[in-house]
Amino acid sequence: MRIRVRSIFAKVVIWFTVTVVLSLVGLVATSMLLSARLVAGREPMMPRVHSFFLDEARRAYEQEGPAGLSEYLGRLNDFSDSEHFLTDSRGIDLANGADRSPLLSRRVSRPRPRRFWPGARLLGWMPGREGPAVLVHHSDDRRYRLITVMPPRPGLAPWESLQYFLWLPLLIGVLCYLLAVHLAAPLRGLRRVLEKFGRGDLAVRFHLARRDEIGELAQAFNRMADQITTLLSAERRLLQDVSHELRSPLARLGFAVELAKTSPDREAALGRIHKEADRLNHLVDELLQLTRAEGDPSARNLQAVDLGTLLRELVADCSLEADAQGCRLTLSGQRSVVVTGERELLRRACENILRNAIRHAPAASAVELELSRHDDHATITIRDHGPGVPRPALSEIFKPFYRVEGDRDRSSGGVGLGLAIARRAIELHQGTVTAFNADPGLVVALELPCAADRSSLQP
Repeated sequence: MRIRVRSIFAKVVIWFTVTVVLSLVGLVATSMLLSARLVAGREPMMPRVHSFFLDEARRAYEQEGPAGLSEYLGRLNDFSDSEHFLTDSRGIDLANGADRSPLLSRRVSRPRPRRFWPGARLLGWMPGREGPAVLVHHSDDRRYRLITVMPPRPGLAPWESLQYFLWLPLLIGVLCYLLAVHLAAPLRGLRRVLEKFGRGDLAVRFHLARRDEIGELAQAFNRMADQITTLLSAERRLLQDVSHELRSPLARLGFAVELAKTSPDREAALGRIHKEADRLNHLVDELLQLTRAEGDPSARNLQAVDLGTLLRELVADCSLEADAQGCRLTLSGQRSVVVTGERELLRRACENILRNAIRHAPAASAVELELSRHDDHATITIRDHGPGVPRPALSEIFKPFYRVEGDRDRSSGGVGLGLAIARRAIELHQGTVTAFNADPGLVVALELPCAADRSSLQP
């Protein structure tokens, strides 16, 4: 049966545990292989060592007698931590004449290398020895025997040695646990925040002081949440404003229809109906323009736009409207500044601001347009000489359906969307729109990055 692990916490712990176990198994297997290859074909060490000790003891005895033999065996005992006796073939100690034959009953015929699991040394496991071990080595002519008595040695069973290594898996387990917590805890927190956001809590955010990928994920979520909150708030506000704006012309239109049924002057009533229908048509057109300005940025037709040429075309197109208002249009500054963007969107933004300035310009005054470039930004300023805007309303006039008290938009057919469309269009080109009073009049400044410094547009 296949077990599915869905928690990243459990996955990290299991992954690291399996990795450590496989690493230990590989280490032991490698040590066994190397040990077997190094030992293969070699003559055991102990027989050669005992032969050397026997030759040296025999030389000391034959050259210096029992005293020299005793001195040599004393040094050998101190060096090897064992007792050594040199006897004749009958077991008589050649150093002091003692009978060492009883030791022969416990002897091991020849030293043999201990055979145990090669990987045991890595785990500290060594076989023990309960009593003294007696090793006897004969000379080639059988005249001498070297008897070696090795003291008892405590053994260490595998399970006893393993307890000394318990700290290692415990340490690995703790480190794996801390790593899993470090990775999984913020993800669980982000999941809880996402669930709250999905339930409608648009104010919730996930603040995480990390600079890794998880921290970047949290920042991306916060940016997404801010954007969604802004869009939803704007949509709700727009729906409320549209409902409010449609209510009045529809009511007037209904009243005009009823009036047309009973009024003797049917032409006046039909003119009133036509006027309200035009107002509704203009409102729908402005809403479509605002929706297009906030549409998909990938669907825009980006190209190099000469702002000088665009402004000259606008001045020519709006001159008749300015003449009807009794004002004139002037264009100054640089003749050519190129930006990258969608020409129709930029034209619509400038046209909305220019027509707004014409509507508020007093008779016999001028509406001034100026194009300039400062470093890597192009600036368009449009000024009228009208009454201006109260200071608290300077930042509000770019909101949809906002009207300054005493505004003539209602009488002129405006619905309060022209400046909102202009601001959104300029912001989509990474520009800014600001307004300030010039005493007299209002100045609206549009700032756009120049084409040499831009390669793409972002919403």
